Amino acid sequence: MAIQSEAALEEALIKQLQSMEYSRVEILDESAMLANLRRQLELHNENTHHIPNLRFSDKEYEQILNKLNTGNVFDRAEILRDKFALKRDNGDVIWITFLNHVDWCQNEFQVTNQISTEGNRKNRYDVTILINGLPLVQIELKRRGMDLKVAFDQIIRYKHESYDAGYGLFQYVQLFVISNGVNTKYFSNNKSIKEFTFKQTFFWSTKENKRISDLHDFSAEFLKPCHVAKMISRYMVLTVDKLLLVMRPYQYYAVEALIEKVKTSKSNAYIWHTTGSGKTLTSFKTSQIVAELPEVDKVVFVVDRKDLDYQTEREFNHFEEGSVDSAPNTSELVKKLNDPTSKIVLTTIQKLNNAITRDRHAIKMDGLKDKRVIFIFDECHRSQFGENHKNIKQYFSNCQMFGFTGTPILEKNASLHGGRKQTTADLFGTCLHKYLIVDAIRDENVLRFSVEYVGRYKKKESGSHLDIDVESIDTKELMEADDRLNKITDYIIDHHRQKTKHPDFTAMFCVDSVDSLIRYYDLFKQKIAETGSDLKIATIFSYQQNEANPEADGTGDVIPEDDGVTPEKIVYSRDKLDQYINDYNEMFGTKFSTKDSQDYYNYYKDIAKRVRQGQVDILLVVNMFLTGFDSPRLNTLYVDKNLKYHGLIQAFSRTNRILNDKKSQGNIICFRNLKEKTDEAIALFSNKDAKETVLLEPYENYVEKYNLAVEALLALTPTVSSVDDLQDENEQLLFVTRFRELLKLKNVITSFTDYKEGDLALTEQGFEDYKSKYLDIYERVKHENAKEKDSILNDVDFEIVLIHRDQINVAYIILLLTEWLKNGGKGKKGEGIKKQIDDYLSGEIQLRSKRALIEQFIEESLSGLSPDGVAEEFEVFWARKKKAAFDTLCQSEGVNGPKLQALLEGYEFTNQAPRSEELIEVLEQKPKILERKSTLVRVGDAIARFIDTFIEGMG
Repeated sequence: MAIQSEAALEEALIKQLQSMEYSRVEILDESAMLANLRRQLELHNENTHHIPNLRFSDKEYEQILNKLNTGNVFDRAEILRDKFALKRDNGDVIWITFLNHVDWCQNEFQVTNQISTEGNRKNRYDVTILINGLPLVQIELKRRGMDLKVAFDQIIRYKHESYDAGYGLFQYVQLFVISNGVNTKYFSNNKSIKEFTFKQTFFWSTKENKRISDLHDFSAEFLKPCHVAKMISRYMVLTVDKLLLVMRPYQYYAVEALIEKVKTSKSNAYIWHTTGSGKTLTSFKTSQIVAELPEVDKVVFVVDRKDLDYQTEREFNHFEEGSVDSAPNTSELVKKLNDPTSKIVLTTIQKLNNAITRDRHAIKMDGLKDKRVIFIFDECHRSQFGENHKNIKQYFSNCQMFGFTGTPILEKNASLHGGRKQTTADLFGTCLHKYLIVDAIRDENVLRFSVEYVGRYKKKESGSHLDIDVESIDTKELMEADDRLNKITDYIIDHHRQKTKHPDFTAMFCVDSVDSLIRYYDLFKQKIAETGSDLKIATIFSYQQNEANPEADGTGDVIPEDDGVTPEKIVYSRDKLDQYINDYNEMFGTKFSTKDSQDYYNYYKDIAKRVRQGQVDILLVVNMFLTGFDSPRLNTLYVDKNLKYHGLIQAFSRTNRILNDKKSQGNIICFRNLKEKTDEAIALFSNKDAKETVLLEPYENYVEKYNLAVEALLALTPTVSSVDDLQDENEQLLFVTRFRELLKLKNVITSFTDYKEGDLALTEQGFEDYKSKYLDIYERVKHENAKEKDSILNDVDFEIVLIHRDQINVAYIILLLTEWLKNGGKGKKGEGIKKQIDDYLSGEIQLRSKRALIEQFIEESLSGLSPDGVAEEFEVFWARKKKAAFDTLCQSEGVNGPKLQALLEGYEFTNQAPRSEELIEVLEQKPKILERKSTLVRVGDAIARFIDTFIEGMG
């Protein structure tokens, strides 16, 4: 039986959509699209706004097109959802809309295929769903058996080449769908190509989290006219950072269930969505929709800590500026609760309890008792199990309470309250929707954990063996012995670069007490100074008896940071914290201290920001930041602290946020034997068989997979030189896919402490040599793609992110050359440095375009230089070469120099490749119509090569 072709898949989809009440329309180009848009907007506004026999004159339609042809993807998403004041030819003004986002079923739905547009290149798009004539959903198909990512990469290419052509109507696409028939995913559009990642493409699923991947089944659910319009209208978020976010299926089902609960009952409920799955976005969208319901007077979003108050406000206002009102104190909270314009109020449970229990607020609060108030509790943990929660429930007689949690309190991890164990279900009732960690890992919405236990209980000889006590967890003297802390500090410094693929990712180190933290910090500072390491460490802790989050171990009880805290000890810990904050101030040019609570709070906010930005290599904490803190760049957690149940999962989950292909797992390095507690926690919050899903396989398994992949590579290309003898593109494609598998596996293997080069069947030099050939093919494909040469390799994902290393740039090569000269360029060390330079020039993607020039500098200018003069001499050499290349480019391509310089400066600021209109502007003579396309491709390619050589990867 023949494999279904792409054309057959496309035709089957269109017929299915027609059966779902889409009207099929034939549109071949932009002119036909504009004519159809005119009629559809007339019909839409005629029906929606009850304007009989609406017809736009040419002049009126020109106004509409001028409005539509404004701004980038984000600007157009706002225009789509807005009203437009149309001035009629008779002087009247009417308001028209482009999308009915309130009654989303009341829109005009059409489907078409193979629309052509021409920008930098002419492209044809597979299947387009038009809503009111605008292309709001674009579907790209590949034949069965093809990699789904090929369709994703094709959309990226279309965005670069032609979506903005003409009136830029394809910039109105809100959702993309990609499918090879067997697997189907969706994702939101965005203005910049750099904001696209395959990691942010999603499968649709049932309410029970069963994946719907087949194209026919997906279309039957997701592409139903009312549903797809609802997703665009209600379940997309336009953020302050000008990003378009679309919600995932489990978020959709949770919000829908909660809204239905508010509309149809007064009972409480909770949502169980695993940590890292986007609960903040879910709760934001829930708050936003519920606040708009006419029967609801107020939505109050409740957190249990001041730091989460700040973080939630920051994240809510990231989704929509001014979407939530927070109160710095109880008096302000009372004002906002009484302000009818404040529909969503954010507060801590402590401030809320003060508002309803203190006499001075009684008169102002009295009028709220009978109001329909919806309380949404974030991470409904320990803080909800006391008097505060009971007081709120008794005070507001007409309220409804909903909890969001990633790790609910269940029977097994519940603590005694009032003589009995209380669970999340006891407080909140029914669980409306579940999305567990196994679901999130299966859907690739969070990463798996690689947990390594470092200590002498390890039976075999391995990199994780360390002569420290890990079992005497109840013997304070042994666990806090100087020798043990010294060895752990050395271990972290020695392995940190490997674990974090420094400087790509960062780490957190959680310890059991402020005393221990102080000792660890001082050890790190001492050893960093002694070794000249460039590691940046920072810390934050409470100098009160108890830190703000007293549940990080998962017991639900208060964890004292110091046993028998005395006033003298508080003073001591505060003095030490001020000392450490001074270190931070010196490192970053700031002026924080603990002189008052606001300054301390500002320090908290600044350190959170810098950790997210990757400016802090290791953050030392006791409890703070172990829950509620979200930093995708954090990939490693060092643990010298007893954790269990929800506290363990919460802490581990700081590391498993999705970022890019290089971040393949969250690394957990335990200096205590937490294996039993880890297994218990995973089983409790998923199921007893979940360990294989949640945890990475053992190191040996990945080595075995790698060595089998090497066998497959060598069967195709026994020697490096045999890559050059591959007969055709099909064989080259096979080589690319086989070596790409090695890249992915090695990215995981090298993060294990046990990693040894000798375990792998391919030597490091062999790997680098094959990588060089792999990059040769990549460079050739990239160059031929610019010439519009058709190739089966054009849409292959080379996973370049796995090769690119930020620290290996021109500046780093200059440092190596300086070191080489200091060594006299001789001896074993000198030879090693020279070989390192040669390997980097051939193997690092960002240096390949610069290789010939750097080798010329080494050959012509290096001899006779002192080590101190290398950098300055290279700068002169590079400036001369850059100017010569710039002048040659201007002369050979007829480009205006000052205009090109301005264009390059714009690129350095935006990192966006020049568009066709910008390229035309820099040309001294505008090309003739027939020559326009080839000229723009040629000039664009020449400018891209200049950028690649002289701007990118300089350091």
